[in-house]
Amino acid sequence: MPTILRIGPYRFFFFSNEDGEPIHIHVIREKTEAKFWIEPEVSVACNEGFSQHELNKIMKMIIEHKETIKDAWNTYKN
Repeated sequence: MPTILRIGPYRFFFFSNEDGEPIHIHVIREKTEAKFWIEPEVSVACNEGFSQHELNKIMKMIIEHKETIKDAWNTYKN
């Protein structure tokens, strides 16, 4: 479960055994978690507890760090 980023209370990571899925990132804060697709555009795949306001905030962080996330995914998966 490689951690890619930590921003404030958020940890951005992916699971190493998720082969076959498109590039995505999981975000966790305390007991809340969401999964975001990275391409073709950043979007919520599933959400377990984040408010819409917080999802929007997290999406902006993901967009800002999209290349870092993609590079980490490609490096780890290849």
